[in-house]
Amino acid sequence: MNRKHLWLDSVLVLTLAAILVAPLFRLEYMQNWGSIESTFISDARMLSENLPHPGWQPHWYTGTRFDYIYPPALRYGTALISKAGGISTARAYHLYVGLFYVGGILAVFWLMLLGSGSRWGAWLAAVATGLLSPCFLFLQQLRWDSDFGAPQRLHVLMQYGEGPHISALCVLPAALAAIWIALRDRKPGPLALASLLCALVVSNNFYGATALALLVPLLVWSVWLGERTWMIPARAVALAVLAYGMCAFWLTPGYLGITLANLRLVAEPGDQRSVVIFVVALVLFGIVSFVLGNRRPERAWPLFCAGAVSILSLYVLGHSYFGLQVAGNTLRLAPELDLAIVLAFSTAVTAACAQPRWRIGVAVVVLVAFFPAKKYLKQPWKPFPKETNVEKAYPRQIARWAEANLTGARVLPAGEVRFWFNTWANIAQTDGGSQQGMLNQLLPTAFWQILTGEGQEPAVLWLQALGTDAVIVPDGKSRDSYRGDFKFPGKFKGLPPLFDDGQGTVIYKIPRTYPGIGRIVDATVLDATGVIGGGLDTTRLRKLVDETEKPGRSPVSVTWSNFDTVRLQAATGQGESILLQETWDPAWLAEENGVRLPLRRDPVMGFMLLSPPPGQHSIQLRFETPGENRVGQLLSLLAFLAAAWLGWKAWTGKRLRQGE
Repeated sequence: MNRKHLWLDSVLVLTLAAILVAPLFRLEYMQNWGSIESTFISDARMLSENLPHPGWQPHWYTGTRFDYIYPPALRYGTALISKAGGISTARAYHLYVGLFYVGGILAVFWLMLLGSGSRWGAWLAAVATGLLSPCFLFLQQLRWDSDFGAPQRLHVLMQYGEGPHISALCVLPAALAAIWIALRDRKPGPLALASLLCALVVSNNFYGATALALLVPLLVWSVWLGERTWMIPARAVALAVLAYGMCAFWLTPGYLGITLANLRLVAEPGDQRSVVIFVVALVLFGIVSFVLGNRRPERAWPLFCAGAVSILSLYVLGHSYFGLQVAGNTLRLAPELDLAIVLAFSTAVTAACAQPRWRIGVAVVVLVAFFPAKKYLKQPWKPFPKETNVEKAYPRQIARWAEANLTGARVLPAGEVRFWFNTWANIAQTDGGSQQGMLNQLLPTAFWQILTGEGQEPAVLWLQALGTDAVIVPDGKSRDSYRGDFKFPGKFKGLPPLFDDGQGTVIYKIPRTYPGIGRIVDATVLDATGVIGGGLDTTRLRKLVDETEKPGRSPVSVTWSNFDTVRLQAATGQGESILLQETWDPAWLAEENGVRLPLRRDPVMGFMLLSPPPGQHSIQLRFETPGENRVGQLLSLLAFLAAAWLGWKAWTGKRLRQGE
């Protein structure tokens, strides 16, 4: 295939893909306020106001490390598009995911072209990616869920807001294509590009990273079988080292630990039986592929496709049909299974068409395979319902009222309001947008009791202990599509109502001596309280709250100058300490008049506790870049320099060859 045809095909693929999702490039807000895309829009807005890189996030989860909330690619991409274009982060988010979605279809075209060598096979794969979801054949719950017959990758993007996941999925075939070249070609350029694309997959989303971790070893194995040279695994190791190095500035051991801890809250853990079956399947594939592909390089691509379908089918379909649970939410990898099936199907069609007597039959099979796309093509823009009156949207109205009336407060919203709260309002939540990256591991226990418990007293005690000034409660009549978040919304009746929208949502005031998250306390009382034993441990909670809300003590002024710096102003007496109801982290440092003050972890709630000498105080707390991030930054710098050097070598080598 000549270069002119290649570029013309690429432009045509991009154009057709862009037409399919054209409304996405003009979209700001959708009529889908239950979508988790709100989290990424809110996160990017807060980032855009605190560039270049905040270390702390004080608005979510009673404070947590900013890096812990989500991988950086989408959040930074959205924030920078918003800044550069002077547009809202909602619009910037949709531009970001739209560009990746279109580019992902082109990446499938290139991957199939490189793997199979067939131009028409590449076109078949690209068109199938844009129109079909083979997993609908096997998973009827997904088929029924896609109202307009949109492919699963588009459906979960628009219905559920899986922008990071689908963006990672769209980079995945580009990464595999670059790896395919890097393993078979000793030139340095493809190795640098492959490592960069792998890092981009991981930096968008961990489900994409999971698929990458499953598919790259299969690709390396398939290529090595055909050529049997030590250079292939050596280049694979170099690629992995470079790719991790590029992520090291944020993908720290601490980040991984928090992510795994939070994963246990939102996904079933893997079980030993499933893991054993999965490993056995990998071994069997290794044996069969060795027999079929040993020193047969022309079989590397078909073997990879077969392995990808087999392993992803076991991972995804094995859960639905046989109850296998390897790790995480297995159905989330359905779009990756679609990709594997499309590649395998296109490869099989390409091979079959090499036999003239099979071509008519193959054409019939292809037409039948594309028949389900008829439903989607009748209304391809239906998945993009535009919100025409944002100001009347329920989460917007509640967030606007809170911003106008609860300045400086910490608030616990629920449902859609929790998702969208910080899209417009700079108000701290007790919870957060995506419930990921919680540094304070006591929060899940507290939220479970507040949201699902029947009694008022435990809920109010938890809210007081968490420094919460108000709670937003939707009942069964609310406009909130997640109005069931509070199982017993009536338990808050009797608390002072701050706002009632007349449609089922009430904002209640939580009784507190002072608003805000600063308190004068007796540290010995906190030390004696002990660890809270569960959601209904009202004895310890009451003892704690009696201390933090004790009347007659001086107020504490808490002023944030930015996400990483907060100033406390208070007067302390003999035996008194200052409690900041913000999650403790060893990277926080406290200073007064240039003198470092001891800052320790509150033993009950995990907040920050200072015990300065008696007197009037103005103390500055500053979040310093953690040591593991500093090491990671150095590793990332070295990795990017190495990739740049490889790219420079490739470019100069090409210039020399052209000069010859």
